[in-house]
Amino acid sequence: MSLTSRLSPLGFAWLVVGLLMPVALLNYLDRQMLASIKSSVMADIPSIGSDENWGFMLGQFKWVYAFMSPIGGYIADRFSRRLTICASLFVWSAVTFWTGHVDSYQELLTARSLMGLSEAFYIPAALALIADLHTGQTRSKAVGMHQMAIYCGVIVGGFTGYIADAEWLGWRAAFDICGVFGMLYAIPLALVLRDAPRPAELALVGVLKVRRYPATASRSKRGRSQLVAPKVVDERPSPWSAAVALLLNLNFILLVLYFTLPALAGWVVRDWMPAILKKEFDLGQGIAGVAATLPWQAAAIVGSLLGGTIADSWMRVNHRGRIYLSAIGMTLMVPAIAGVGFAPTLTLVVILLLLFGLGWGFFDCNNMPILSQIVRPDLRATGYGIMNLVSISCGGLADWGFGALRDRDVPLGAIFGVFAATAAISAVLVLLIRPAPPTSPRD
Repeated sequence: MSLTSRLSPLGFAWLVVGLLMPVALLNYLDRQMLASIKSSVMADIPSIGSDENWGFMLGQFKWVYAFMSPIGGYIADRFSRRLTICASLFVWSAVTFWTGHVDSYQELLTARSLMGLSEAFYIPAALALIADLHTGQTRSKAVGMHQMAIYCGVIVGGFTGYIADAEWLGWRAAFDICGVFGMLYAIPLALVLRDAPRPAELALVGVLKVRRYPATASRSKRGRSQLVAPKVVDERPSPWSAAVALLLNLNFILLVLYFTLPALAGWVVRDWMPAILKKEFDLGQGIAGVAATLPWQAAAIVGSLLGGTIADSWMRVNHRGRIYLSAIGMTLMVPAIAGVGFAPTLTLVVILLLLFGLGWGFFDCNNMPILSQIVRPDLRATGYGIMNLVSISCGGLADWGFGALRDRDVPLGAIFGVFAATAAISAVLVLLIRPAPPTSPRD
């Protein structure tokens, strides 16, 4: 008997979170490295040329990722979350390894496009699997732990500036190491992970159409008549019906907007803050990367764990508890985003990034749990994929636009002021979401 078969359902649900945390770490480490080693990469690949080109490269990754996210989500909903997760990890790790060997801007663009394509399948499938396995009583906490690994990946990515500055290593070594580890980890992960029960569970809670054939009589080997249980055929939604069901859901549209607006600032802080601090405060590449990532990601870890625990507890007395907790997180983020553009000292920037990270943790750990309250279980990965499509497409435009504005010397205060205003709007939007009261513990 295997270890996983001896575990209780809740024990296996937590094991899955633990197994996916290294994958989530790699998912964002592979992205964050470029932001932290920008100077080394641009010096080594002169054809990049300008900040605007760099921003376009960051944006291209997001546009491909965004376009593929609904497709990846639908495949995870329609077929297998386990296989989607493991295939995504293996392919993006191979692309990560190749990224360490590119020699031109065009090759870098191609590598980042392939990275966006392969990584797009992971997050919708992983969060949907966690939501499938965890009941409403532990869902926010479980998602928060998974997101905590993402923040750790960003933190580790911040330290890669030191690897890039080391003459005996260099920036290419970081991509080689991460690529090899990811490809190797994908193999045992595929053997241990299991998908949650699908047709039986979904039919039980009344959200999946099934075709039931009547019980039939047959004869046993001894010649006696016996009744054969009715056959249940899974009728999962087509791509068209899935899209229609989601896009006609007003609560879902509000969540998409809420998910998108603060992400404009989130992506710029993640992708550009190391370069901003390096330039504004004349820092080395290593310390700039750490200062730009460690404070807000560490605070986000605290926020995701604390926010997940509070949200799950709040849900026991109010079915809008996750919405309220997420809105509180957004109100913390707004002044932090506005202040970063005007902060005159590195110390003040770090304090504001801590506040931003705490609010981001409250926000991030509750997005999939809120989605699970307003859409059917068989549409969770697809729904999150559509959320990624809109959010990350806009994030790519924000990255590209930020680079173009910096080339034209637009003040940081003006840029981050716009981002703060969009985040303030989203804090209002989330409060307009009206989920129905739960009808079962799995809602």
